[in-house]
Amino acid sequence: MKTELIIRSNSSDIDFALLKDGKLIALNNETNGNKFSVGDIFLAKIGKVLSGLNAAFVNVGYEKDGFLHYHDLGAQLKSLNKFINGVSTGKIKDYTLKNFRLENDINKNGSIVDVLKTGQNALVQIVKEPISTKGPRMCSELSIAGRYLVLVPFSDRVSVSQKIMDPNEKERLKRLVKSIKPKGFGVIIRTVAENKKVAELDKDLQNSLDRWVAMCKKVKNTKSQQKSPTKVLTELNRASSILRDLFNDSFSSIVTNDDTLFLEIKEYLQEIAPEKENIVKLHTAKVPIFEKYGIERQIKTSFGKTVSMSKGAYLVIEHTEALHVIDVNSGNRSNKASSQADTALEVNLIAASEIARQLQLRDMGGIIVVDFIDMHTAEHRQKLYEHLRAEMAFDKTKHKILPPSKFGLVQITRQRVRPELVIKTKEPNPSGNGEVEAPIVLLEKIEADLDKLILSQKHNKIAVNTHPFIAAYLKKGVPSIQQKWFMKYKKWIKILPRDAYQYLRFDFTDNEGKYIK
Repeated sequence: MKTELIIRSNSSDIDFALLKDGKLIALNNETNGNKFSVGDIFLAKIGKVLSGLNAAFVNVGYEKDGFLHYHDLGAQLKSLNKFINGVSTGKIKDYTLKNFRLENDINKNGSIVDVLKTGQNALVQIVKEPISTKGPRMCSELSIAGRYLVLVPFSDRVSVSQKIMDPNEKERLKRLVKSIKPKGFGVIIRTVAENKKVAELDKDLQNSLDRWVAMCKKVKNTKSQQKSPTKVLTELNRASSILRDLFNDSFSSIVTNDDTLFLEIKEYLQEIAPEKENIVKLHTAKVPIFEKYGIERQIKTSFGKTVSMSKGAYLVIEHTEALHVIDVNSGNRSNKASSQADTALEVNLIAASEIARQLQLRDMGGIIVVDFIDMHTAEHRQKLYEHLRAEMAFDKTKHKILPPSKFGLVQITRQRVRPELVIKTKEPNPSGNGEVEAPIVLLEKIEADLDKLILSQKHNKIAVNTHPFIAAYLKKGVPSIQQKWFMKYKKWIKILPRDAYQYLRFDFTDNEGKYIK
């Protein structure tokens, strides 16, 4: 598997496209000046404390106050507050917690009014970015993520990622981390730490500890009576955080069109994987970077309400206030399977792979209900369930999948930490009012049907009948799409402009001009 990270930068924001074997699987956007990213830590003031919700609202500078529930305070809230007060007043000068005496844990079933007061200073971390009309979700159980380890202040616990399956490796990592762990800090060992040497783990741990000390110095220099909240620790920029969380040996290239980003990424790779530094490239060609790597086309064809798949099948994705609904359709594909049950299973397996990609690509969160094609055997339902779980295993966002119900429905919950990515795929209708799908989306549908016609080998000559605008689009450029079809199919596909056709209509005819169903 070949993984590529393509980064497009302009004056206002940066777009990150992650490709696996040339297929777009993740798209992220970072707007310059974004002040509320997951992982950012603020020194803020507590606003209203509501006993009914057992939660408090926190002013972090967003138009809507952040939400802090009692269960997100962390057991060591008293220790955190004592430490912050000591740092702010200058009484605590050693930020390593070596000589800091921890307070007792708060009651896990207690009331928020007993531990927080309106107007008091609090150190809070963003765990969910502002979404729709809601402010950010906050917590007081701080963590500083490194590449291999996550540093957790005021704890003594060492835990290992559940994705590391080998019990011997788990025990080895625990033993190594306990030998290098600073007093007063807990550590979570990440999946990518598997088989790493103690020197690599120690270097990563020291980097996180340096960030903690830098944060404490900023807290000390921040006036305790500040009216506005202050960000005291910033999450890594999106490029570095993507590399920190996802980078592995499968990465074959990282390409950006920005000189500064190019140098920053090379510098970051020198720290985490110096042997891979040469995969970073600067895009200097005149062709826009996303067009060069076929990303613009994939964006247009992946974010609409209808998503085409191989063999004529397609998905319909609907969004409601409470949940997302995905309908699987077999389309007009030819039935080459031995039975209707096998056909249903085949389409469902194709759909499961595409659904896993769509959830990650659009960053869909909350409740997702998938209506697969009905399957009447328990064996097929189990096979689909296992395939979907395997496809979703590459998704780093927390999720849970339930087995198919008797109605063929699969329920998925996926953690929502950022607003869902929505990209407009329709364009103004050149023939009148309203909007229509972009030509590139229609092209996907034409090519899907062409694939089936060529595979059937029933027709020596095939012509595409379509609206004059679409016909012109298929013929323009060198090589044109028509010429690319010739190289792909070793057969010349004739393009016939039809003035009477609506914009989205297309048909195929044979050498006698008869319509091909």
